[in-house]
Amino acid sequence: MTTTRDDAAPIDLLPEVRSDLTHQLRATWVVTRRELLRFKQDKARMVTMLLQPLLFIFVMGTGLGSIVDTGGGTDFRTFLYPGVLATSVLFTAAFAGISLVWDREFGFLREMMVAPISRASIIWGKCLGGAVVATGQSLVLLALIGTVGLPYSPALLLELVGCLFLGALLLTALGVLLSTRIRTIQAAMPVSQLLIMPMMFLSGSLFPVSGLPHWLAVLTRLNPLTYVVQPMRHVSLDRLALTADERERLLPVLTWFGWEVPTGVQLLTVAVITLGLITLAARVFRTAE
Repeated sequence: MTTTRDDAAPIDLLPEVRSDLTHQLRATWVVTRRELLRFKQDKARMVTMLLQPLLFIFVMGTGLGSIVDTGGGTDFRTFLYPGVLATSVLFTAAFAGISLVWDREFGFLREMMVAPISRASIIWGKCLGGAVVATGQSLVLLALIGTVGLPYSPALLLELVGCLFLGALLLTALGVLLSTRIRTIQAAMPVSQLLIMPMMFLSGSLFPVSGLPHWLAVLTRLNPLTYVVQPMRHVSLDRLALTADERERLLPVLTWFGWEVPTGVQLLTVAVITLGLITLAARVFRTAE
């Protein structure tokens, strides 16, 4: 007795991707947790990523404080702190996004791609993991808020943490989007540096955005990181009794074609851009791999 089979019948070599939300959320959490565990094991990375923000605040801030006129008695380090805090997530978040290139080179990405999960779950897991890591690392810097003349207000701390997470998610999503097209770590490093430095210097984190030349003011408003830095500066310095001159110099109003952009709209803009970046990264990742 012989058995026959239909050779024309398709044979599934890979497990079917489950479309239920619970399964995809669990997959996203697994990828996120891997990012957390990888950062926990890298002690040197924890220390070195904090060194630059500390130098900006306590070395550059102290040095420039003797020559920069804030318009009143506010210490320049007080002005500098929210901007440096916002950009402290820049390097960690961007490199977390670029780590997708490492996963591709070492073969781990291939293992995730053959799992019965959607590509979007991988992208969301990478973005959330990088954002949580970057925000958690900046909490050490946030603990030093009292050393620059700002109060340890629970409401202020919560607002700053929320802005930090949103900024970290934006930057990680941008790094992940770049990683979907970059194939080697040698190419990823210079591209990330080319992205990080302009975003930091054009965000107004190190200088007031008032009185800038027109071309520089336009670039500052086109930089999405500006809409993280400025809300953090406003919620921080609003706790202080600033003079009218200090408020004009240190807390200028951002405008779009003459319209004063509220803080809530600035943060909403960051959220919309972030969602767009993650959606685009998931789409590119699905078609490129």
